[in-house]
Amino acid sequence: MQKITTFLWFDHQAEEAARHYVSIFPNSRITELSPIMVAFELDGQRFYALNGGPQAAFNEAVSLYVDCDDQDEVDRLWARLIADGGEEGRCGWLKDRYGLSWQIIPRALPHLLGDPDPGRAERAVQAMLQMTRIDVRALEKAANG
Repeated sequence: MQKITTFLWFDHQAEEAARHYVSIFPNSRITELSPIMVAFELDGQRFYALNGGPQAAFNEAVSLYVDCDDQDEVDRLWARLIADGGEEGRCGWLKDRYGLSWQIIPRALPHLLGDPDPGRAERAVQAMLQMTRIDVRALEKAANG
């Protein structure tokens, strides 16, 4: 059993948001539903969503980091999460239509940024700083000089 669970405070859209998220990620489902709270799983990770009212809003201090296998997964998740009112951020960050921050990061990014050759790593960093959605091919091209 998962000991620590992410708990998300929504104004009044907890069920709507949970249904949206489970439609995006594989192996996801709603596990409990009440008028005030929704329990759901995203690819096996448990979450709770609360209809808590307008007193609290999401901000960038907390984000959900998604470790993507490849560029296709980055592109698919990016498009789905910014759809219908989301907004692009920088360096792989975005906010979905509910204001929740996400980092949609291809597995190649940390490897490029941590390249043992400091020149390659720095070129990858500089390329990433110019991006919204992460583009692996562009990062690799920049790293290679």
